[in-house]
This record gives sequence, C-alpha cells and structure tokens, in this order.
Amino acid sequence: MEWHTSFILRALTVHNPPIAKKMGSAPNSIGDGCKARKKLGSDPKTDADPKTDAKQKRDEMKTIKGYADGPFGQLHYQTCGDGVPVIMVHQSPDSMVQFAPVMAPLARAGVHAIAVDIPGYGMSDVPDHPPTIGEYAAMLPAILDHFGFDQASVLGHHTGAIIVTEAALLYPDRVDKVILNGPLPLTDEERAYFKGSLAAEKEWTPRWDGSHLTEQWEFRKGAQAQWNDLAAFHTHFIHGQLAGRTVWYAHDAVMNYHHEDALPKITHPCLVLANTGDAIYAQSQRAMKIRPDFAYIELEGGTIDIIDEQPEAWAKAVAGFLV
Repeated sequence: MEWHTSFILRALTVHNPPIAKKMGSAPNSIGDGCKARKKLGSDPKTDADPKTDAKQKRDEMKTIKGYADGPFGQLHYQTCGDGVPVIMVHQSPDSMVQFAPVMAPLARAGVHAIAVDIPGYGMSDVPDHPPTIGEYAAMLPAILDHFGFDQASVLGHHTGAIIVTEAALLYPDRVDKVILNGPLPLTDEERAYFKGSLAAEKEWTPRWDGSHLTEQWEFRKGAQAQWNDLAAFHTHFIHGQLAGRTVWYAHDAVMNYHHEDALPKITHPCLVLANTGDAIYAQSQRAMKIRPDFAYIELEGGTIDIIDEQPEAWAKAVAGFLV
C-alpha cells in the first residue's frame, strides 16, 4: 500500500522450484513474454558485431503487455522472461508500473515475471462493487489460466501481500511459493485507527483548482520522513490517480482483512521480504514473530519505493528464493 502506509508510519514511530507445469500451450505472442530469440544460423560477421549482440540482449529482455479475462472484466499485465513463473501484485493505489524496474533483472535470473494491475487500478477494469480480499484474490487463478499454468509462485507488495496471502489459502494447489514484501499483521488498536483515517479516501474528488492533487501529494509524502527518488515518487503518485473515485476500494478490503490471522494458515514455502526504511517495517518483524519458520530477507534502507531504489538487490532476493 502507499497512502495506507502514511498512517502506519505515524503510528509505528511511537513503538518500536521447479518451473510450473503448463495445462496447455502458450496463449499467444503477447503472453510469451521476453523469451530468448536464438539464432537460426551462424553468421561470423553478425556474431562479431557488438551492436548486434547488444540489440539481441535487449530483445531477449523485452517486456510485453497484454490483457486477460478476470473476475471483474479484463486484467492488464506485463510479462518478461521464460523461467520459473511468479505473479506479482502491486501496492495500492498504484499499478504494475511498480515492478517495471525489476522485470528484466528477474528475467536474467531465470524468472518468468508476470506483473498484474489489481482490478480498479492501472488499466484493469473497475469492479462494480467494493471487493473483498477474497474477490481480489480471484485475479490469480485468472492469470494462471490465461498463461496456461497449472501452478506458479505469487508475490505481493503491501496491499498485494494481502491479496496473494488469500490466494494461497483459497487456491493452495495453484500456488508454489509465496513472497510477502511488506506483510500487515495489525493490533486491534492500529486497525481501528487506520480505518478511521483511511475513510478520507472516500471523500477524494477532483477540484477545478487542482488542490486535490497537492492534498494527495502531501498525503503520500507524509508516509516517510525522507524520500530518496523524486521520479519514482512522482510515477507512483500519478499511477495512483488512475484509480479515480474508487481509489478506496483496495484499502477498505485490506482493513477488513486480518493478516495476523491468515499468516498462521499459510502452508507454502514463504519469504518475508523487508527493507528497514519501509513505513511498515515493524509489521514485517511482527510477521516473523508469528511465523519464525518463514524465510526472511532484509534490505538496508530504502522507502516504500524500494523496488525503484534497489531493483538489482530486490530482484536478487526474489530470484534467490524462487529459482
């Protein structure tokens, strides 16, 4: 989550692999991702050309975008690589652009990375009612079916971590491994506070003077005492705006979901991925107390935008657990 974390930070400052089996053939060229394009013949002149070699490497790491049928209409996704598949779900409000910096690094490490816009965010269709986390979780088997995968690993950041947790519980046979980048086990007091604070999202509407933009910019900015990457901050702020008047849907579902109760039910191999500068870093520590058997990797520093700030280190951590 993004705007959700602004409230979490304020509260927390007071205290402390096997490749998946396919059910059928690959759907089409859009879904094939950035598979390596091998040469059909040998041309010494071409092979010796560093420009050609560089172009081939770029082509092999190309990210492809497409659409799949989902629980609320079409799901927008991007895919890259041809290895161990993982479906990645972003924070809210944001879009799959959050994973753009790590698509190629993951592909180079042997991962078939598939990032998906949550229904109502990015370019995925908007639900006709405020979904529950269980309803959001139905996006995972929809993507698996689209790509012809019987099973894949799942990864979620903040809001996405909640969604993939429930997906693992609802569709256990379709999930290989789970990565929670920012889990959210809450106390009753925290939950009550956040629910009250996040109610403001339901009142956000455009204003002709544009003051709604500065208001929401400051809201996100307040999530961290310090930010590292203005370009990344701006990108995620803009993509959060795409959700429009239903921006509150995902956070509302998160606040009605008890991650602290769900974590003990996970039976899959699970990694908690944290960074010490994350606004909900303390929640990752709490998650590990609940499940000390989970694998754990911690990146130093960073902010909510850790994927932009440390893409190579983040991708290495993820690929190391999956491959």
